[in-house]
This record gives sequence, structure tokens and C-alpha cells, in this order.
Amino acid sequence: MKEPVPPAGAVTAPAAACDFAVVGGGLVGLAVARELARRRPGCSISVLERERAIASHQSGHNSGVIHAGIYYTPGSLKARLCVAGAAELYDYCAQRGIAVERCGKLIVALEAAEMPGLEELHRRGRANGVAGLRMLDAAQVAQIEPHAGGIAALHSPHTGIVDFAQVARAYAEDVRASGGEIVTACTVHGAIDGARSVLIEHSLGSTEARYAIFCAGAWSDRLAVAGGADPDPRIVPFRGAYLRLRKERADLVRGLIYPVPDPRLPFLGVHLTRTIGGEVLVGPTALLAPARDAYRLSRLRGRDLLETASWPGSWRMLARWWRTAASELRQALDTKAIVAAAARYLPGLTDADVEPAFAGIRAQALSRDGALVDDFVFSRTARSLHVRNAPSPGATSSLAIARHVLDAAADGLGG
Repeated sequence: MKEPVPPAGAVTAPAAACDFAVVGGGLVGLAVARELARRRPGCSISVLERERAIASHQSGHNSGVIHAGIYYTPGSLKARLCVAGAAELYDYCAQRGIAVERCGKLIVALEAAEMPGLEELHRRGRANGVAGLRMLDAAQVAQIEPHAGGIAALHSPHTGIVDFAQVARAYAEDVRASGGEIVTACTVHGAIDGARSVLIEHSLGSTEARYAIFCAGAWSDRLAVAGGADPDPRIVPFRGAYLRLRKERADLVRGLIYPVPDPRLPFLGVHLTRTIGGEVLVGPTALLAPARDAYRLSRLRGRDLLETASWPGSWRMLARWWRTAASELRQALDTKAIVAAAARYLPGLTDADVEPAFAGIRAQALSRDGALVDDFVFSRTARSLHVRNAPSPGATSSLAIARHVLDAAADGLGG
């Protein structure tokens, strides 16, 4: 995984005043700024990003999958925006010359007990309008993935892969080409709503905007609460570590191989994912992390840990899912456990076939009652809109999320 780089032409300080401010330079924030420029040509737009480079967190630390929209509850925002967003993203990549591949995906059942879950995914996918889904038997699975095991699978031929960091850079180019500014190394501390504007306080001073949209990922709850929004839900960070197949073993996987997930959790389990660069990733884990940027297990931030530990939902979640938490901890500490999980679907896989890859942080919203929020969540104050929960498929859905956000904020944007 390449480290994100600052966008060419990035400015070093934001304007003191602008029409619209977007906080967060990840895929969703950049897509929102891009859509703002399209809808409000001639207006001034400032994107404020806390890191030295855009796409430094979830947008640049992921497996690169363009999800089709299979898993999500029909009618939910995730379902609607993922299906629409994937179609838009394929078109966008074609227009911009960004490499993309519809490599297809198998969701594999290993035993009869998993068949009802697989059939439910088939039902959901069809209800969500996902094209081309079909149920396969073991012989048909072997035709698509010769090294995979399983008694049956759901095949999604239109699931694809892309380099989302490259997509983010393209969004940034669109914003700049429309006259918008992107300011990195600009940490936003909070915002004060006024009658006609919002004053955004940041590490480089302050910026007054007619309206602000916050797409702050792992820090979204803090900024929402600082702006007067409800503290529920709280963001808790989950660290997902990946392995990769050694180059000489990458031919074990042609596309994407996933397990049948637990429908009660917003995680998809250990899976095998071919990337647009030709690597095959194995993972991820889903370990509750001691920091919102804990790309290394040794990184601990007191405030992050305190906020997770003091949130009643954290303890209710752990009480409900302690067995799953113990399993994830074992996988995080022992790569053999990750390999063993993946080898259930790829029987030829051994410990010698893998090497360390990278880790990402999933900014997951957790309700006070201990429920892991399994949909996109937004909240509003007088002059701001906050994206409170946009993990996977947030990258896939970014263009559609941008349209949804601006439709929701239309009355505040003005003419």
C-alpha cells in the first residue's frame, strides 16, 4: 500500500472566508467538494484536511473493492447509495482513465448450515438491484476459482477493484480545476454556528463559511458534538490488519473470495482480495484499537482510549460479543490464525504463502446501547451537516453520498 501524497498545487493556508467549507480530505469529503463545485459554479470552496496528505486514513488504507451492494438491508442508505455509487464510480473511472477491473466475487458456503445465510444475501442483493447475481454449486465454484473450497457460492460478476487513493487524487484534481482550495496539515478543532455563517476554528487560524460539511471519518463524532450535535453515536476505531500472498502464490486467487458473514455484525470476516496492482490480500482482522490512527499495534492515544472506554456502548458491545472479540484478538496476535481462517475457503493456503501487508482503521459508529451502527449516519446543526458514519462501502458510495449530502443540506446551501 503506497503512502498518500499531497495533491499537486495544494495551498498552505486556507482562506479566511469562503462560501462552503468541507472538513476532511478523504474520498467522501473530496466527493462532496467536487459535487459542490458542480452545483455551485463560481462559489468559493475550502477543503480542510488534518493530515499532510489527502486520503491518509480509510480512503488510502483499504482493499480497493468496489462493492456491488449485496449485504445491506434493502431500503437502507447503504443499499441505495452503494448500488448507485458503484455505477457512478465505474463511469467516473472510465472517464478519468483510472484502472478498474470487474474481477467478480464469490461468497462461499462451506456447509449446509450456511446456506440460509447465502440465500438471504442472494435475496438482499436482488432486492437492492445488484445485477448478474447467481447461485453456484461446488463444480461451478471450481470453474471460477479452481483453488477454492465450498459446497456453494453466490457469484457477483460486477464486484470490482480499483486504487481508491488514485480515485481520491482525481477528485482533488476536479476540486482544484473548479477553483476550490485543498489545505492539508490543517486540523479542525471545532465550529461555532452563527445566524448567517459558521466559524471553523483550526490549527492555522479560523475560516468563516456560509455552510460547512464535515466528513471527518474517525474524528467525526468529536467535531459533531463540538458543533452542538447529539453525542450518540460514538466512533470507536477497529484496526484491520492484512497479509498478502507471496508473489509466486498470487495465482491461487483469480478475483475475490469471501465467507458468509454474520448478519448481526457490520464486518465481512477474513477474505481473499485481488488488488488492481496484482497482489492478493488476506484479511482483515477487526480488533478494537487503542487509537483512531493505530496503524501500529503499539500506538496508544490516551484520549482515544478514554473515549472508547467511557462510552457505555463499548461495554455493552463487549458483553454481547466477547467471544468474537477474543477470536479477533487471537488473529491480531497470531498470523497463523488469519491463515487458518482463510484456508477454510482456500484449502491449499499455508503459513509459508503469506507475508505482512498493511493495516487500516475502520471508523465504526457505536450506539449508546451497544449496537454497531450498520448504516450511513448524518446529523445537522444550524449551519453544518456532519457525516457521522461512512465506513465500507463508503469508498464505493462516495459519489452517491456526495449527492445525498448536498440534497439533504440544500436549504442551508442557499442559491
